[in-house]
Amino acid sequence: MPMRFTAVFEEVPEGYIAFVEELPGANTQGATLGEARANLEEAVRLVLESNRLLAEEQLDDRKVIREPLDIAG
Repeated sequence: MPMRFTAVFEEVPEGYIAFVEELPGANTQGATLGEARANLEEAVRLVLESNRLLAEEQLDDRKVIREPLDIAG
């Protein structure tokens, strides 16, 4: 089973703001709840991709072991 995050949505006059409790930086907004949900999924993907790229840059040419890590719920 894939790891599950907690999405938080708050209704504001402009629509909804949203963030993921467990993933700092994954936040967004949308005019509708559906738009905020879709935008939040994209924000999570972008944060994870950015973190991966930053880690690769920091490790540069160092000898490391990379392997998948599955978190069971």
